[in-house]
This record gives sequence, structure tokens and C-alpha cells, in this order.
Amino acid sequence: MTALGFLYPGHSAEDDYPRIEQLLGSDIRVDLVHTDIGEDAHRVDALLEMGSAWLAAGVQELRHAGADAVVWACTSGSFVYGRDGAQEQVRALAQTAGMPASSTSFAFAHAVQELGARRVAIGATYPDDVAQLFAEFLRADGVEVVSVKSSGIITAAEVGTWGEAELLALARHSDHPDAEALLLPDTALHTAAHIPTLEKELGKPVLTANQVTVWEALRLADRRVNAPELGALFTREPIVQA
Repeated sequence: MTALGFLYPGHSAEDDYPRIEQLLGSDIRVDLVHTDIGEDAHRVDALLEMGSAWLAAGVQELRHAGADAVVWACTSGSFVYGRDGAQEQVRALAQTAGMPASSTSFAFAHAVQELGARRVAIGATYPDDVAQLFAEFLRADGVEVVSVKSSGIITAAEVGTWGEAELLALARHSDHPDAEALLLPDTALHTAAHIPTLEKELGKPVLTANQVTVWEALRLADRRVNAPELGALFTREPIVQA
């Protein structure tokens, strides 16, 4: 049994995780611990606060549950620190947890590399200034960002109410003909049930926050799972060639 641990801020799209667990197979367990979101706002100051206050809460619970790896399941609460700050955040988490650790921001960077994609587009629910910080984070990791579209939504609570229609609209609006993959970077967004539909609609890989977060935990635990219902990232062969 491989146990994957996640620190998830607040309550928005956490039901993506048991759904993903069902698609991965019976020998993988997903353990989710909620952290205090503080002020629910996609503002830089609120995100910096959320990203600094979560560390101790929940880590011991995941250790006692026997997690093999832990991921901070928050994109904006990691990339807002910049690449170096996000790396220090992960380093501190690993030290505290006593196990391999990462965050959703690094999960995106690693997933893009896994697919062999060189150019990506971003479809963010965040305000534009926050969305641009995610683009900067990816560029610092060597990813070419060809387009950034933002929806200007302030709260995770509002994002959590979006269904398939809003998700598809975001994807269509955010795609770019030069992009080899589309990234949707908000763990408050329900996506686990819709990834095949998104990829069929766009004709390219789509990376979503909760999807890449679980994939990153599997990578840290040295597990590789073939789960086509979770999109191109979870097939055994990359469909984009470098």
C-alpha cells in the first residue's frame, strides 16, 4: 500500500481527491488534511500568509497515518513566494514531515517536463497579478509561457462552485495555438471528473492543479500509475515529444 499525504487549504474542491483515489487503484491511499486558509482571497498578502501558517498543522496527522510523501496542495500559496521561496517552503515541509515533500507549483513544473512540452498556456481563475506570478514561476523553471488568461476571481469559495460548463469555458478561452499543453492552476477548481473531456475538446494535454498534485505525490513515492481517465499525464508514454 502506498499512502499519499496532502495538506489542502480550506474546503473547495477536496472531493477531487477521493475521486482520483478511486481511479488510481486499490493499493494507493490518499490522505487529506485540511489547513487553515485564513482570509479567503487571491491577493498576494493573503496568499503569503496562507503559505506561511499551514506548515505545522496537519503534518503530524499525516505522519501518524503512515504517508510515504506529502504535498502542499496549493498552487498560489507556493508560487507567490517565487521559485527560491517555494523551494525553501518545500524544504521546510520535508524536514518537518520527515518524508519527501513538494507543492502544487513544483508539481506543474515537473508535469510539464514529464509531458515533454516546451510551450504552455495558462488559464487562471486568479486576478491577473497573481496569474502573472505563476507564469514567472514557470519561466524560472525553464518553461515557455505563451499566454496567460485570468478570470479575476478573488475567493476559492467562488471557484469551488464552478462546474463543467465554466471549466470548459475557461479552457477554451485560455488555450493558445502555440501551446503544447494548457495549465489550470487552482486546487479550488473541480477538474478530476472532466480531464478527458477537456483534452478531447482542446486536442492537447491539460494539466489541472489537483491532478498534478496527486501525480507529484506518486512521483515522490516512486510510483507510476497508468490511469487514462486522469489524462495524458497519467498514461505511460508522453504524447508530446520534446
